[in-house]
Amino acid sequence: MSAAEIIRKAAGEAPVEIGLVLGSGLGPLADQAGNAVSIPYAALPGFPRSGVSGHQGRLVIGRLGGRRVAILSGRAHYYETGDAAAMRPALETLKALGAGALILTNAAGSLRPEIGPTAIVAHADYVNWSGRNPLIGEEGDARFVDMRDAYDPDLRARLQSVAARLEIPLHEGVYFWFSGPSFETPAEIRAMKILGADLVGMSTVPEVILARRLGLRVAALSMVTNLAAGFADAEISHKDTKAVAAAGGATLARLIIGLLEDGI
Repeated sequence: MSAAEIIRKAAGEAPVEIGLVLGSGLGPLADQAGNAVSIPYAALPGFPRSGVSGHQGRLVIGRLGGRRVAILSGRAHYYETGDAAAMRPALETLKALGAGALILTNAAGSLRPEIGPTAIVAHADYVNWSGRNPLIGEEGDARFVDMRDAYDPDLRARLQSVAARLEIPLHEGVYFWFSGPSFETPAEIRAMKILGADLVGMSTVPEVILARRLGLRVAALSMVTNLAAGFADAEISHKDTKAVAAAGGATLARLIIGLLEDGI
C-alpha cells in the first residue's frame, strides 16, 4: 500500500489543499490543526526518518485556517544521509493527496544585524551553496526546472499583505543553503555577505527544487534564531536554535494561519 493510500484510509478521501513543512522547534503548529489525524513517518513507506532533535517525524492531516492541510512535522536533512532527495517521497505524497501549494519553514541564521532572533523572514530567492541537487540522476527533460520564480510571487505578496494586516513585521531576504551539520565559519559568512546573503541555513532548498519539479507553488519562511558567525560573540548551538524558534513560533503560526485564511 502506498503512503497516499495509507493516509486516505486513516484521514479520509477529501483532497489536501496545502502542504506545510515545519522546521526546528516549530512543530507545535501541527497541534493547532482541527479534526486532525496524526501518522508517524515510520508508518509511511518512503518517508524520512529524521534523527534531528526538534523534528517530530509525523504527518498531520487536518484543518488549519479553514483549509485542509497536510503538515510534515519534521524533515530529513542532506547532512543526515547525504541524499538531497530524501524528502522527495513525502512531497510526492502531498502532491498525490491534492496539494497545489507548499509552505516551508525553517530556523536560520541572519547576516543582517538589524534582523535578529525571533524575526520572521520570507524567502525572496536562494543560493544553493552546497552544490547538491535532488534532481541529479533523474532522466528526461522535466529535470530542467525553471527556478526564476522559485518562490511564488503571488504567495510572497499575500504574505506581506497578511503580515501588515496582523501587524507582524515581515522581512524578505536571500537564503543561502549550506550542507551542514557544522555551522559556518566567520570567513564563510563574510564571503556569503559579499555574495548577497541575508540568511543561512541547512535545509529547505532541496524541498523547493523538488516542489517546483512537482508543479507546486512555494513560499518559505525563516525564523531567525541567531546572528551568523562573526556577527555576535555568542556561541552558536542547536539547543539555542530550538529554544529561540519555539519562542517565536506563536507569531509565525499566526502568520501562516492568516495566509491560509486569506485564501491561498
